[in-house]
Amino acid sequence: MEDIAAGIRKALETKRFSGSLKFDCGVDGVIVMADGTASTEDRETDCTLRLSQENLVSLLKGKLNPMVAMATGKLKLSGNPAVAMGLAKLLA
Repeated sequence: MEDIAAGIRKALETKRFSGSLKFDCGVDGVIVMADGTASTEDRETDCTLRLSQENLVSLLKGKLNPMVAMATGKLKLSGNPAVAMGLAKLLA
């Protein structure tokens, strides 16, 4: 998870993300995006995306469409969906 968080931190160096978002991969851990960085320390966030670590990697690489992932149950969202929509700018 730390390697994935490091990649997100690198992306955040050149792109902005508003709000706080948690990728919850269950027993594999979490990645929290907040305050312009990403960490593997769990905390409360505006929005939480629950998915497997494998699906997280696919999502970040652009190989997994978030809408399809939600429709097929590979991704579950809780909290503020507007924050999750901001993720699209980061992945572009």
